[in-house]
Amino acid sequence: MDARKAHKASSSSSPSSSSKRWEYQVFLSFRGEDTRKGFTGHLHAALSNAGIRSFLDDNELERAEFIKTQLEQAIDKSMISIIVFSQRYADSSWCLDELVKIMECRERLGQQVIPLFYNVEASDVRKQTSSFAEAFEKHEAGKHEKEKVQRWRNALSQAADLCGEDLKNADNGHEAKFIEKILGVVNKLVNRKHQLYIEHLVGITSRMKVLSNHLDIKNSGSKDVVRMLGILGMGGIGKTTLAKAIYNKFVGSFEGGSFLANVREVQRSNGLVGLQKQLLNDILKSEGIMVGSVDEGITVIQERLCCKRALVIIDDADDLQQLKAIAGARDWFGPGSRIVITTRNKHLLEQVGVDSTYMAEEMDKEEALELFSWHAFGSGYPNQEYLDLSKRVICYCQGLPLALRVVGSFLIKRSIAEWESHLEKLQISPDGDIQKIFKISYDGLPDHATRKIFLDISCFFIGMDKDYVTQILDGCGFFAVRGSSVLILNGAL
Repeated sequence: MDARKAHKASSSSSPSSSSKRWEYQVFLSFRGEDTRKGFTGHLHAALSNAGIRSFLDDNELERAEFIKTQLEQAIDKSMISIIVFSQRYADSSWCLDELVKIMECRERLGQQVIPLFYNVEASDVRKQTSSFAEAFEKHEAGKHEKEKVQRWRNALSQAADLCGEDLKNADNGHEAKFIEKILGVVNKLVNRKHQLYIEHLVGITSRMKVLSNHLDIKNSGSKDVVRMLGILGMGGIGKTTLAKAIYNKFVGSFEGGSFLANVREVQRSNGLVGLQKQLLNDILKSEGIMVGSVDEGITVIQERLCCKRALVIIDDADDLQQLKAIAGARDWFGPGSRIVITTRNKHLLEQVGVDSTYMAEEMDKEEALELFSWHAFGSGYPNQEYLDLSKRVICYCQGLPLALRVVGSFLIKRSIAEWESHLEKLQISPDGDIQKIFKISYDGLPDHATRKIFLDISCFFIGMDKDYVTQILDGCGFFAVRGSSVLILNGAL
């Protein structure tokens, strides 16, 4: 089933749907006598093994009213309901009551609903024919109110009209492959609810087209190949934002995903073992994986993730040991996995042998003006009386997203006089938050001589001829050719 169609078919525009906290990710509705010990039991086990919290009624005894209340509460607290329509599903008034409740939650709460047709025709469910007709003959001859029976019929028709999955269409009735397909659909829906936050998606679309080509995810010829992509660029240029966009767009296509944010800083506080534990827990959807040392973590990653098709983002790496501990080799991950590394260090990407490198680019003037305006004015374009001042800010920021965000956030709701004053100050001394980002690049340079070359170029030689600058620096004993190469590799130039 196409996940977009399922989302469109089974979601609601209710505002509560975006903010509701779900206790269960999946509620399973089924007739116990038909599928509990077979298909539904296997489906529940597969969901649980994938770390998906699913509710399955294990009560084999005669149900009482308080149990019914518990079931309705479980439906109400579930993100997704999967309905297993089997031949005798409609025989059970309990199942039909569950179905009515599920369809109400779909309408009221935006719950996702996935109907599964297990050895039954969707048309029989929709029109209540065949075994469903026999069931309703009994219901109508019994003690049930006509209005209630009609609600059951309506719920069956509505559910059968949704995009669902039919066992007969899944590899000639192969149940294991059918369950695997359902698991993929559920993963996409669950992951869609856990998107990484990106404040303003400016200039992302065109860049994502290029990045998609680098990742080569949809190419059937490379579906079993593990690829590594590097995103390279100076601090504040938007590498992390691009990595988040990749994660949000593609993680639903993988069995698991992990976004290891700000690896440089996290290593200092939690160590490499902390990063390894996060990677394992993210992809295996577990909180109990214990790792005692880096070497042990490497072994666990190799053993537990080698069969998992995963999307791994390693954000802001600056040391080879980080990558050796997290993604030391492609065969640590399952076929089709993608590892994305963001860094300022070109040499680091060369050391691990990435398949391709994407050079993050500054924003053009239109993109810069839009991003700045969102932070300074709360809209995508500046107020008319501030237009010229905004263009001066854009010129100062040189298309650097970090600078646009920092300066824009400072200037919001300030007077024209305050804007003028702040722009004059920036010409003399950059904003402290921007300086901190650049200082990280400076501190990361390997030696004092290289740092001195960096400062001299930054202070005296911006925009000047490279050969001329090299001659001057060489004359001062700085070995400028080697030093410039180191600066480029470390993303400082």
